[in-house]
Amino acid sequence: MARAKPLAELIGDCVGPAFAAQGFASADILAVWPGIVGSRLADACQPVKLEWPRRARRDAEGRPEPGTLVVRVEGAFALELQHLAPVVIERVNAHYGWACIGKIVLRQDRLRRPLRRRPVPPLDPARRGEVALAVSRIEHDPLRDALDRLGIAVVAGRT
Repeated sequence: MARAKPLAELIGDCVGPAFAAQGFASADILAVWPGIVGSRLADACQPVKLEWPRRARRDAEGRPEPGTLVVRVEGAFALELQHLAPVVIERVNAHYGWACIGKIVLRQDRLRRPLRRRPVPPLDPARRGEVALAVSRIEHDPLRDALDRLGIAVVAGRT
């Protein structure tokens, strides 16, 4: 009998090639970025790719030369991140357990963030009833549901 697999086991196969094309050995740097650099830094920057030296030299332990981490950073924060680059390099290297990053290159740009929906504040039951009554005469279910959600958002925004 097949068991349900955690999403973490399946996602690596899907996004692994895309991350490898950007120089990342695994997708975990994006997932753990806030843990590596802290939430304040993670809100203003994110890793884009890891560039490895063209000539593949190895150290005494057989590890490749340190690479260059390209980081997208919002404009106003670039100067601060430039000053914090040695700390970020140290934290990334400590996370991976070896000196995989030698320097950071900053690319000023907007961050690509997932849209965050604001939670709807609790609605007074009487106001909720008004919205339900207003849309109750609509026979088309999808339209009624959409107008109900819109009515709740409008009423909640007024309070």
